[in-house]
Amino acid sequence: MNLANKLTIFRILLVPIMVIIPFFKIQGEVLGIPITYLIVDIIFVIAAITDKLDGTIARSRNQITTFGKFLDPIADKIVVITAMVMLVELGHLPAWIPIIVIFREFIVSGYRLIAVEKSGNVIAANIWGKLKTVTQMIALILAFLDPNPYGAIFSGNLTGYEFVINLVVTLIMSVSVVATIFSGWEYVKGGKELFKGSM
Repeated sequence: MNLANKLTIFRILLVPIMVIIPFFKIQGEVLGIPITYLIVDIIFVIAAITDKLDGTIARSRNQITTFGKFLDPIADKIVVITAMVMLVELGHLPAWIPIIVIFREFIVSGYRLIAVEKSGNVIAANIWGKLKTVTQMIALILAFLDPNPYGAIFSGNLTGYEFVINLVVTLIMSVSVVATIFSGWEYVKGGKELFKGSM
C-alpha cells in the first residue's frame, strides 16, 4: 500500500477520534471556546490537510490506484458529514445544511457510477464543486471556533470577536450551501445524456 492510500485510511481513522473526544468533557475554555471543540477542530484540520496531501503525493509519484480513487472521495464525505452532524448536535448548525449536502452527494455519486458504467468516463468536478469543497472546509474549521450558532449575527446581540467569527462562518457556510446546490444541479443537467433512451 502506497503513502497516499495510507493517508486516506488515516483520515478515515480520525473520524471516530473526532466523535469520541466530546465524551471526555474536558474542562476549560480559550476565548469562550471549549477546549473540547478546539481539539476536535485540530483533528478536522489534520484530516483536511491529509485530503490535500494524499492527492498531491499520488499524482507526483504516479501512484494513482483504483483503491485510492474509490476510497479518497468516500473519506472526504465521511469527514465532512461527521463534522456537520457534530455541529448540529452541538446546536451550532441547522440540520437542513447537512441534509442538502448528503442529498447532493447521493445524487452526484449516483451520476458518477452511471457515467463510469455507461461510458467508462469519470465525471470531473466542476467549478461549483471546487468552490463547495474549499468553502465547506473553511466554514467547518471556523464553525468549531464560533461560540454561537449559524446565523446568530441576525439576533443583534453579538459584539467583538463573537460578531466577527459568526459573520464569517455564516457567510462562508452560506456560500458553501449555494455552491453545493449549484454543483449538484450541474451534475444533474450534464447527466441527462446518460439517461437518453433508457426512460
